[in-house]
Amino acid sequence: MGRALFSLDGSVAVVTGALGLLGRHHCAALAEAGAHIAVADLDGARAAAFAADLEQSLGTRAVGHRVDVTDATSVAALGRFVEDNLGPVDVLVNNAAIDDRFVADPLGDPPGRFEQYDLGRWRAMVDANLTGTFLVCQVIGSAMARRRRGSIINVASTYGIVAPDQSLYIQDDGTQAFFKGPAYPASKGGVVSFTRFLATYWGPRGVRVNALLPGGVKNGQDPFFITKYAQRTPLGRMAEPIDYKGALVFLASDASSYMTGANLVVDGGWTAW
Repeated sequence: MGRALFSLDGSVAVVTGALGLLGRHHCAALAEAGAHIAVADLDGARAAAFAADLEQSLGTRAVGHRVDVTDATSVAALGRFVEDNLGPVDVLVNNAAIDDRFVADPLGDPPGRFEQYDLGRWRAMVDANLTGTFLVCQVIGSAMARRRRGSIINVASTYGIVAPDQSLYIQDDGTQAFFKGPAYPASKGGVVSFTRFLATYWGPRGVRVNALLPGGVKNGQDPFFITKYAQRTPLGRMAEPIDYKGALVFLASDASSYMTGANLVVDGGWTAW
């Protein structure tokens, strides 16, 4: 019975931002549990190629499709494509997001400072991270609600429930490399609240909506940052991308059948302090 609870055999799963650092592992985790996968990302050709790799390596059905989560027409086209090629969607993973990327100017102020934070950057991040989650849920989640079943997993962040620790970005020489900007935490906090809204709104219609809150993932950051982050984490390290696979399958499967409106925090203990 234990393994059956985590089985996704025959289900259809959509993953947005599927070509990103975590997105590829989300797709693989769901496929390994038996799901058929719709790989959705801005680069349709690469999405199709990755879907073909999943089919070959894991023996699942998989398709790739271009989607711009900030565009309602594009999201609607994704919904039609998935239903036509794989069938009705059972699992939706809203993983598409953008984060600040700064190149420090050694002669200028550290980038990301709130007082000079660019309005265009703020709007772009809120549009992708929060509005994009809204649009995909509105299109694909509404179809789930009409069928009265499904699991939606909105990927948020620990920075959606706690503030960034700006001291992490202080280099070994004592200078501030950059500041973590306001848009990412604000947009991910919005995803957390939006998840609760949908959970209560669609609960009576059989759709579960939960948030997965990852901690920091090791991805070629500067050594000083990796060291500082590990020292501040009870488990003593940053996450590897594979560390979220089990949590994702749990939320997607019947193993979490009585769970909705929750934040599943997987952060090595970061938010315990």
